[in-house]
Amino acid sequence: MKFLYILATVLFTVYGQLVVKWQVAQAGAYPVTRSERLIFLIRLLLNPWIMSGVAAGFLALLCWMIAMTRFELSYAYPFMSLAFVFVLILSAIFFHEAVTVPKALGVALIVAGIIIGSRG
Repeated sequence: MKFLYILATVLFTVYGQLVVKWQVAQAGAYPVTRSERLIFLIRLLLNPWIMSGVAAGFLALLCWMIAMTRFELSYAYPFMSLAFVFVLILSAIFFHEAVTVPKALGVALIVAGIIIGSRG
């Protein structure tokens, strides 16, 4: 049961990253002038989807704080690397981003590191 807090931290983090990417991509290119930049960023911050991503980040923080009462940091923190794994897979599915051999190898190394680190 205590691992659910780590998993929730990872999932909330991944959700926030994917939602921000999705909404920023829909918003278009970053403006050139300062005044346009400010308006662009305010619109993004007021976007309900972006707000849900920020809320997810806050929920991830709460879950992480609870996880820290149950695990040593040096044990729990490597599991945060699962966010890289999930983001790579989901960005390929939702945004059609390329999964190259180096990226796949990197993810494999991350997973191997989590397995090795969790045993020690």
